[in-house]
Amino acid sequence: MARERREIKRIERSAARQVTFSKRRRGLFKKAEELSVLCDADVALIVFSSTGKLSQFASS
Repeated sequence: MARERREIKRIERSAARQVTFSKRRRGLFKKAEELSVLCDADVALIVFSSTGKLSQFASS
């Protein structure tokens, strides 16, 4: 049996939004690394938080 789809909407509480951002950013970077390894591709990823902080990933 499939899981119920969750509606995508803005998280109102700032602290909860920041926690979710951090967790999802980690997952996104992990996926980018996996793509790089599995497909032997150069991958670059740039993410800015709501506070303007830069996070980056580069495979090479």
